[in-house]
Amino acid sequence: MGETTSTADEDLLLKNFFAEVSEVERDNEVLRILSCFKLNPFEHLKLPFNSSPEEVKKQYRKLSLLVHPDKCKHPQAKEAFGALAKAQQLLLDQNEREYLLSQVNSAKEELRVKRKKQLKKDTASKIKSLVEEGKYDQQYEKSEEFKQELKMKVRELLTEQEWRRRKMQMRISEEEGRLKKDEEETKEMWKRKREHEEQWEGTREQRVSSWRDFMKGGKKAKKGEIRPPKLKTEDPNKSYVQRPVKRG
Repeated sequence: MGETTSTADEDLLLKNFFAEVSEVERDNEVLRILSCFKLNPFEHLKLPFNSSPEEVKKQYRKLSLLVHPDKCKHPQAKEAFGALAKAQQLLLDQNEREYLLSQVNSAKEELRVKRKKQLKKDTASKIKSLVEEGKYDQQYEKSEEFKQELKMKVRELLTEQEWRRRKMQMRISEEEGRLKKDEEETKEMWKRKREHEEQWEGTREQRVSSWRDFMKGGKKAKKGEIRPPKLKTEDPNKSYVQRPVKRG
């Protein structure tokens, strides 16, 4: 019962909020969404990296109503609305969310390493960091400066990963193209071989008939033809060849 009342209160607050929103504000939100870094759905929904799935849903509902094509007259409202829908889908997908957060953690580690190098050069900051036992670093990571650095570093890492993915996809496409070409060439080779075999089989009767005619003709000596020499075998002590005798 309490949950139903809470939802109704939220709906009423949203209704009152959108009643006060001007067309200019809606247009500005469309432009903001479309100018966001395309690979980071957190930016589209204006959410911090540690936002929960419930916070994602709530924020999507609020922003999507703000730029809904039926409510907003901006010519690119539909495009902005679609971008928000895609952002929510990515952040509610467990695999996509884990991938994004892994890039965020990598970005944080890189920034922490960079900061340690800077502290080594700044003795006063290093001493303060040691005295406060890590609180100095925690305060820094809550600052707007760190959040902006983190945002840019995440962009950098996501861009690198996307570039690697595209290069890999390009290589896969090239390999698939090569395999397809090899397959087509193999098919063409077997096709030609099959056609040759069919052609050879089709002339079989003709070849057999020609061979028979040849064999028949070979047994008859034509008139005026010189016979091949014959070996005299009657006398075992003599072995000579009789000269050809021309008949006629």
